[in-house]
Amino acid sequence: MAEAATKQTPTQAMIGSLEMPQGGWTEAARKDALSRVQAVGLPQRRDEYWKYTRPDTLVQPTPEAASLRSIEEAALFDSTDRLRIVFVDGVFDADASDELALEGIRIERLAEATSDLHWARDLYGTLETRGQTPVARPLAALNTAFARDGVLIHVTGTPSKPVNIIYRRTSETADAMLHHVVKLDAGTELTVLENGPVAARFNAVLEVEVADTATFHHVRAQGRDHEQRAATHIFTRLGTESTFKSFTLTANGAMTRNDCVIELTGDDATAHVAGACVGDGPDFHHDDTVFITHDAVNCESRQVFKKVLRNGATGVFQGKILVKAGAQKTDGYQISQSLLLDEDSQFLAKPELEIYADDVACSHGSTSGAIDEDALFYLRSRGVPEGPATDLLTLAFLAEAVAEVENEDLREEITGQMAAWLERHAA
Repeated sequence: MAEAATKQTPTQAMIGSLEMPQGGWTEAARKDALSRVQAVGLPQRRDEYWKYTRPDTLVQPTPEAASLRSIEEAALFDSTDRLRIVFVDGVFDADASDELALEGIRIERLAEATSDLHWARDLYGTLETRGQTPVARPLAALNTAFARDGVLIHVTGTPSKPVNIIYRRTSETADAMLHHVVKLDAGTELTVLENGPVAARFNAVLEVEVADTATFHHVRAQGRDHEQRAATHIFTRLGTESTFKSFTLTANGAMTRNDCVIELTGDDATAHVAGACVGDGPDFHHDDTVFITHDAVNCESRQVFKKVLRNGATGVFQGKILVKAGAQKTDGYQISQSLLLDEDSQFLAKPELEIYADDVACSHGSTSGAIDEDALFYLRSRGVPEGPATDLLTLAFLAEAVAEVENEDLREEITGQMAAWLERHAA
């Protein structure tokens, strides 16, 4: 009986394995986040928003080992002129990074931002806290409480090149937790690129405040790592006539859960979130969960997600559009589609609309199917072998999601990465 009484819950065990940074301007937000994790508990399979994805490996105190890959791949975004910020096994690498200085922005590391009057004081954990309603996201709160480092970016102009956060992994057991905060002043613009394998297990939060008439572009490439387990969270709030666009390419990874929570709080704002996913094998599980709230007039949102799955891979999409009372002239679009290249793979989708305004144009759709046999026959009849023909049709299927990336050079590079992955994984 005594042993049963002292047995820890998964939440207690996880919290007990972590050490919270003490003092400084983040302390109040960290303590608040910890109290929320303790009150709600870490996710379990019976939780509604985790019914399709097992969170076990994300909530145990010790991450499962993930072997290092031996395949050499071309580094994504290397042809792009950008400011590089490098983390190795979740730890900042100053030698591999560029100087954290660029016109139009102020960049600091969370671990080194000590001023009590820091500009991020009113943002750190704020958007994450707002994103906990109406759906609890305790892994994000855990991050706010315990993340020791990350990037803080204050955008005061329009820099000449994007900021590239690069992740590298050298350890089979590294457990990384990073928290990034971006604040765009009115009329500014910034592009943030993210890529690379982070750690055996990764918990990330990105909070983005987009002020009136500001524009934020986010392009992320996940994977290149067969056994990584990751939970990522994006929280953003948009002002009047502002724009937020985020695209994620995912290839490989044992289990990936991407949460995106968007609030359109200013009139005439635009939010696009998209993803292209290619997965191979029964150990591949990929979950995109999106919640977009329209709380202003004449706003537009788009969700475009495409997944290609084979050899028993699993894809999940949960997307919701909430239109609050008074959010008239809302234009909300949502599409999630999967291409299943065998009978063992599966796609689980839960699209939702909740509307409390009467002058809106909202739609959602979800489809799942095999390769188009007529199109495949057409290509083969013109001398294209079955493998390359299947790859061409697969890239065409993913093209709608990739088209959400505005920069043409980035689109071409992403398409090239997908083509190379398909070639390496040719049956």
